[in-house]
Amino acid sequence: MKSMTGFGKAMRVTDAYQIEVEIKSVNHRFLDVQLRTSRQLHAYENQIRQVIKETLHRGRVEVFVTLTQRSDLGKEVMIHWDLLEQVVTSVEHEMQARFQTTIQRGPFIESLLEKETFMEMNERMTDDDSLEHLLLAVVTEATRANDQSRQLEGRGILSVLQENQQLLQHQIQELSQFFAAFEQEYQSRFEKKLNDYLGATIDQDRLLTEMVILLERSDIHEELDRLTIHLENLQQLFVKPQPVGRELDFLIQEINREINTIGSKSTAIEMKNIVVQMKTIIEKIREQVQNIE
Repeated sequence: MKSMTGFGKAMRVTDAYQIEVEIKSVNHRFLDVQLRTSRQLHAYENQIRQVIKETLHRGRVEVFVTLTQRSDLGKEVMIHWDLLEQVVTSVEHEMQARFQTTIQRGPFIESLLEKETFMEMNERMTDDDSLEHLLLAVVTEATRANDQSRQLEGRGILSVLQENQQLLQHQIQELSQFFAAFEQEYQSRFEKKLNDYLGATIDQDRLLTEMVILLERSDIHEELDRLTIHLENLQQLFVKPQPVGRELDFLIQEINREINTIGSKSTAIEMKNIVVQMKTIIEKIREQVQNIE
């Protein structure tokens, strides 16, 4: 069992590149991979997604990739000559017209080149197999680290789920025992009341018919049997090696439905109190299940 909440980080450095990858994941109905990469790495986004999908199957996954080029071989200078010439010509013209003087072109142009408006330093990325190999290796390492943190939290969630499953099992047994005694007592009390009210004029066949109808309306044996089966399935899902979050979510809905049905059929205050306890436990389980992959 794995949680959907996790964090993983990895970094590698070569003579040419430094790549750092951080992967954060939180709850989500499906697998939603959000990439945050530099423009130079856009060409590798499909490969990055594929690496992540091989390990993580569910959750909102945010991937942050930082690339630093450690050598100047891949850098290029871009000077906006047209803009530079336009500014120099305009200034020379205005200086001559307004002040009858000229500017020293060399120092003036040097001062302009210090501004990013006229000169940029860009990284020139080429098709580099070593870069792709390095990038995917770092992504794989960060993904595994994220997966390990999800497994660690998953073990904690499993412990909580098993504890609540045992509490729910205990409540079901208590409810079953109480209902067995309640049926007999209810039948005796119902028959006594009718006898006291009608006396000797009571029709025994009619009495039995009415009693059967009332008992059927409050009968919860079928719901208790289904709850027992659901809890057995729950235990099996706890140890299943594949992602089980969606199956658990559906099963919890079914368990909750059976508990609600029992609550609607219950007339004794003791049974209603047990149902309240069961609903509290199943809500705790449901909250934990929302974070399972």
